[in-house]
Amino acid sequence: MTALVATDALFFDRPDATLDRDTAQKLVASALNGSDDGELFLEYRESESIGLDDGVIRSAGFDTTYGFGLRAVAGEATGYAHAGEISEAALRRAATSVSAVAAGREGTIAEPPRATNSRLYSDSNPLKEMEFSARTALLGEIDAYARAKDSRVVQVMASISGEWQAVQIMRADGERLADIRPLVRLNVSVVVEKAGRRETGSFGTGGRFAYDAVTGEATWRDAVDRALHQALVNLESKPAPAGEMEVVLGSGWPGILLHEAIGHGLEGDFNRKKTSAFAGLMGQQVASKGVTVIDDGTMPDRRGSLTIDDEGTPTSRTVLIEDGILVGYLHDRLNARLMNMRATGNGRRESYAHAPMPRMTNTVMLGGKNTQEEMIRSVKRGLYAVNFGGGQVDITSGKFVFSASEAYLIEDGKVTAPVKGATLIGNGPDALTKVTMIGDDMAMDPGIGTCGKAGQGVPVGVGQPTIKLAGLTVGGTA
Repeated sequence: MTALVATDALFFDRPDATLDRDTAQKLVASALNGSDDGELFLEYRESESIGLDDGVIRSAGFDTTYGFGLRAVAGEATGYAHAGEISEAALRRAATSVSAVAAGREGTIAEPPRATNSRLYSDSNPLKEMEFSARTALLGEIDAYARAKDSRVVQVMASISGEWQAVQIMRADGERLADIRPLVRLNVSVVVEKAGRRETGSFGTGGRFAYDAVTGEATWRDAVDRALHQALVNLESKPAPAGEMEVVLGSGWPGILLHEAIGHGLEGDFNRKKTSAFAGLMGQQVASKGVTVIDDGTMPDRRGSLTIDDEGTPTSRTVLIEDGILVGYLHDRLNARLMNMRATGNGRRESYAHAPMPRMTNTVMLGGKNTQEEMIRSVKRGLYAVNFGGGQVDITSGKFVFSASEAYLIEDGKVTAPVKGATLIGNGPDALTKVTMIGDDMAMDPGIGTCGKAGQGVPVGVGQPTIKLAGLTVGGTA
């Protein structure tokens, strides 16, 4: 069954449907008359989560989302209306509202997105493939395994969540596109105690596949082992030093710093409005030679991947920085049109209640030729940051602050004591110019990223090799 047929069954062909395809198409065409672009976005989503804390199921929830968003775009202006029902009456009200944005204009509706036959993930519903009782039993096994691994474990928290989202996009020109998107995630946190001191470690994994990809014994045991390792490392940690020093960032999840400090600044809307630190720098050297950054929404099964974005454009592998030179931005249709550039398949929205905007998918720095060992050996005194927790970035200035959840001192070319309380402070564009070594071990994150922008959250992926930066500011407590 194609995604279009499957979504027709959800939105138009169900027994209780109060909106048919032909009526919807006529209303969309009328609402967007005179507009430059726009679409009707239909969404059905099932989501669930189960959480365990100290051997007890503390939370369990299931939710169904069903609604539409109608958008009309005229120049830079956008008219948007949405409803938590899919009916002819609701769509008529929405059409009346959004049509005002193009009143009196004679715009020509933009060409539709190109079609694609690719499928980056299964369209099966993971929520129907594993019984609730089996998921709760699994969380109990995780708790028991963690406690049996080490007597210092005093608390275990674990959760498993999943969703199944079906979307259809209808345009004024009659073009219809659809996508069906699974998403699952497993998270484990462990608290350990020694001599009255408590520390926490956590690990999560997920992606666009069925539950069995994260509930296999080898996978969940590995998640527990990694969370426990981080907790035990932190239990032996000492206060982090402060000052300017060389920093080695680990591969995989540390790419979240790249995502926040650099990726947002390369989104089209910030550059069109010239509020990004990268505005006006196209074609210029913005990073050290050897630094190549891409955004790739076409990676199969990855958390940040999409067959089509939320405007219907197929996602792509977009090169943003090539050998240190800025060569591209991330675009939705609106900003691409206004900047006379190509839409890159990065128009994303949290749900039908939100208008799309340029957003990242899987943002990655490509690998180089150095080994991790070479980088460590080259550092006299510095920091090796393996994992990150939270962070903040100012898009306009590029300034960022990130806290390391697992980090170590590097002394005389060797990794020594673990440290706690280390924060990395810097400026995104400036940090790119401080990359002095790039590893040959590029890796993706385990599938846990969620990106926030303008009040909207969407799943994303990050990745990078181990990299060395010179002269980064480290904030510490020592």
